[in-house]
Amino acid sequence: MMAAGFTAPAGSAISCQVTCLSGVLELPVTGMRSTTMVSKCTMGALAYSQVAALKHTIAQSSTMLTNPTGSRTLSGLSGLRGLRLSRRGPKNEHTRNLTIVATAAPLSRQFTSVPGFTQIGEPVPEGVNLSDVVKSLPKEVFEIDDVKAWQTVAITVGAVALGYAALAVAPWYLYPLVYAYLGTAMTGLFVVGHDCGHNSFSRSQLVNDIVGTVMFMPLIYPFEPWRIKHNTHHAHTNKLIIDTAWQPFRPYMYDRAKGFAKFAMEAAMGPLWWIASVGHWLFWHFDLSKYRPQDVQKVKVSLAAVAAFGVFVLLPLLFLTGPLGFVKWWVVPWLGYHFWMSTFTLVHHTAPHIPFKQAREWSVVEAQLNGTIHCEYPAWIEFLCHDISVHIPHHISSKIPSYNLRKAYASLQQNWDKHLNKAEFGVPLMTTIVTQCNLFDDKKKRWVKFDKALRSEPVQPAED
Repeated sequence: MMAAGFTAPAGSAISCQVTCLSGVLELPVTGMRSTTMVSKCTMGALAYSQVAALKHTIAQSSTMLTNPTGSRTLSGLSGLRGLRLSRRGPKNEHTRNLTIVATAAPLSRQFTSVPGFTQIGEPVPEGVNLSDVVKSLPKEVFEIDDVKAWQTVAITVGAVALGYAALAVAPWYLYPLVYAYLGTAMTGLFVVGHDCGHNSFSRSQLVNDIVGTVMFMPLIYPFEPWRIKHNTHHAHTNKLIIDTAWQPFRPYMYDRAKGFAKFAMEAAMGPLWWIASVGHWLFWHFDLSKYRPQDVQKVKVSLAAVAAFGVFVLLPLLFLTGPLGFVKWWVVPWLGYHFWMSTFTLVHHTAPHIPFKQAREWSVVEAQLNGTIHCEYPAWIEFLCHDISVHIPHHISSKIPSYNLRKAYASLQQNWDKHLNKAEFGVPLMTTIVTQCNLFDDKKKRWVKFDKALRSEPVQPAED
């Protein structure tokens, strides 16, 4: 047996030959970051065991092997798409030449640190399934506690009532503080309904449907349309085209856009990220054509519920207080909720080292464990929003109630910590996201900037 290794400098295009008794392996490598590759050969024609060694050599890169002499194709090996294997032959068989075209290493391996992140998670190793992670969690984190569930309702209703009482008596110069609190408290309405949407609030489907619908009504958020699309997000997290929580803009979209459309993209993935969820709310939740015929009736019930709130609460509010009063009492708190809705959605799954992937490349365990971000917020925000930012365990299993998320996260830290991405909310984190994650280039498999002149440059690893 012989083994050889080489290092490919960034941006290089080199060819390495590994010679053994069975032949020569020619390994051209283009555009890779500094990466060490080792290949092994044994006597005789290339066999399955050697294919496995090559698979680990490429480290999840997309590869294609070609062999001009009698060969057959083997499918189903992750990372060796299009692999062609030579037939077994005598030991004195002539040299076989194989070409490996390797892509760059996983994005997470290209960064040692990122501003706003306290840990960059390592890729999940091959052979680990989502079920393995779920089974590692304590059984009690899946248990529904009716008392704790209704406590979340009481906390949120009380917090919102307190916020409105403060708004009624506070002088105008304290309005920013009151609105910051009130918008966050209203986000609690969504989080309670969010548990209902995953049937983790109650064991009763009827209770989940009623409570979820009622909690969403003041937000003018139709519950059933949201639940349908949100469950799609969990099934296809960070999958290009299919994920319904949000999709990154891509270079061709931005380059073809004109006027307001281009401005909207720059705003949503830039300084106005905090209102992006308003567009998502309008686009996804009110169009019956976006839902299957068997779901339309439930969607109509949810639409009727928010329409009723609009007619019997918001219209009288507008009539009694006038446009300025309407803005004061509903619009600004509602925008405060959307600040957190936009921020949570963006932060949970967006970072320079976390890619979106096409369906053929996508891995459910990689997306949920390594493609979801745990972000620390100030304690008062965590309290009012019922720990929705403890998000990784929620993506491991959406059946975990919000009041059990921290216990589940502690278990993940014990068993899977090195694969977790961790961040702290603040200016460094949001600056990283809105300056480095403008467009996702599917061909380059990485985030790029709006400016065409800068797209050839990879986003820069962080400087602490």
